[in-house]
Amino acid sequence: MEIGLVGLGRMGMNMGRRWIRGGHSVVAFNRSPEKTQELGKEGAVATTSLQELVSKLKTPRIVWLMLPAGAATEEHINTLLSLLSPNDIVIDGGNNYFKEDIRHADLLKAKGIRFLDAGVSGGIWGLKNGYCTMIGGDESAFKHMEPLFKTLAPNEGYIFCGGPGGGHFVKMVHNGIEYGMMQAYGEGFEILEASPYKLNLEKVSHVWNQASVVRSWLLELAEASFKNDPELSTISGYVEDSGEGRWTVQQAVETGVSAPIITLSLYQRFLSRQQDPFGFRVLAALRNQFGGHATVAASQKSHQTTVGAGRIQAASADKAAKPKGF
Repeated sequence: MEIGLVGLGRMGMNMGRRWIRGGHSVVAFNRSPEKTQELGKEGAVATTSLQELVSKLKTPRIVWLMLPAGAATEEHINTLLSLLSPNDIVIDGGNNYFKEDIRHADLLKAKGIRFLDAGVSGGIWGLKNGYCTMIGGDESAFKHMEPLFKTLAPNEGYIFCGGPGGGHFVKMVHNGIEYGMMQAYGEGFEILEASPYKLNLEKVSHVWNQASVVRSWLLELAEASFKNDPELSTISGYVEDSGEGRWTVQQAVETGVSAPIITLSLYQRFLSRQQDPFGFRVLAALRNQFGGHATVAASQKSHQTTVGAGRIQAASADKAAKPKGF
């Protein structure tokens, strides 16, 4: 098949490569031309603008946006409204909020353009292993594009999740679960690191992945991180969040679903970004006031910003890094 791909970050670039290697034709555009030229050397048709990309596609045109959620995606969808024709297909493959997908689907439908939202998981390893893909939106567009999804994903690695927003909704919850899993691993390894035993955390990670209940790809990434830096001394425990965890917690509140683990893991990420949180200073002051417990002077405190669990999460996130832009 033929597909237009807009956005060649770490995931977008490798998705394009996977399609090319699977025998599909890729017409590519990226804001920085070096990326477009790079994929062009590997078999893509390189273009210099969104307008040129659309002009080189056969109808019904398929345009996959692999862009950051928010302004960049909004800008490109608005531009495509004036460039595409009825029955063409737009796919938002970034990590957008599912309620925005519903709005975008309505905007495009008014012009007869079909819309799909695709939650894509696989990180920088997707070129080799395939991308687990969760798709929502127009079912006729999904069926038309199914050969592309089959090439993109591993065997049995894609699913149609219903109407507009369905794909990103399932991916949102997927990422919320990911937050909780990473937090549990971080806390567990911090307990091991603080133990009286001299443990090799790389070897512990490895043995846990040999048919244990807690084996996982995240644990493989932890093993790789400990192999490279056993003490994780070269990174800070500053852990970002890209939005999906917040949206998952918000959705839990809206639907009255108890989600304490995912919520706490999100709050721990917030905490990882603070040095000497004010709330902790309040706790120390209160203990001193009611019980006479000793406090530590600010000048005596370590400048270490975060605890080991945060460093472990940061290391795992770095191994499975997602693109921030294109």
